Amino acid sequence: MTRVTRPSAWSPSRAPYTSGTRNPPPPRIVSSMPVRYSDAPAGTPRTRAGTGRGGSRNRGGAAAGGQWEPCPDASPAPHRTSHRTPYRPGPAVPSVTPESPCPCGLDAAYGVCCSRFHAGAGGTAPTAELLMRSRYSAFVVRDEAHLLRTWAPETRPAEVDFDPGLRWTGLEIEATTEGTAFHRRGTVTFTARYVHGGAPGALRERSRFTRHEGAWVYVDGDVADE
Repeated sequence: MTRVTRPSAWSPSRAPYTSGTRNPPPPRIVSSMPVRYSDAPAGTPRTRAGTGRGGSRNRGGAAAGGQWEPCPDASPAPHRTSHRTPYRPGPAVPSVTPESPCPCGLDAAYGVCCSRFHAGAGGTAPTAELLMRSRYSAFVVRDEAHLLRTWAPETRPAEVDFDPGLRWTGLEIEATTEGTAFHRRGTVTFTARYVHGGAPGALRERSRFTRHEGAWVYVDGDVADE
């Protein structure tokens, strides 16, 4: 089954998020250096007032119109900023349990059907058609590891790009050629139905399979949208 790229109904903004300043910076007196005053407003760092010995000197006091002097060893106070991360919903993975009907369409539970190939407990698919079904189920449950493992090395992508706006709803196998335990190659023609952005659709593909190190792998396919 090939990767299908479609415009997503949900496309979060990629614009960079800029934090805003929650509180405006306090007014600066005398200089941009933070100050320590003997009679400064509440919340201002203080040192002992007086004449010398490291204390800040208040000339006349604020009420008398005097001038406050900055303390040389005062360190800048950081402004309060808001670092909010925009909410971006992740893709919703369909809920498929071992007891659920297998998404591939066979009359069996997922736990004893395609799940055994996904987990590796059942070995590898013995036919090209069963591999095709297991790969379709892997798209449904978004099992990237199984898809990459059963992809021919010469056509395998670096990763599988699952469309968060697409939900697979059914598989129909239309025809097969060769692809049995006695063959080296085979094809599977199928129709996979889906819902994308609330609208139903179907994808028809003739997939090609071959053997790699004895196991069936997917090579590529001819896709035609219905």
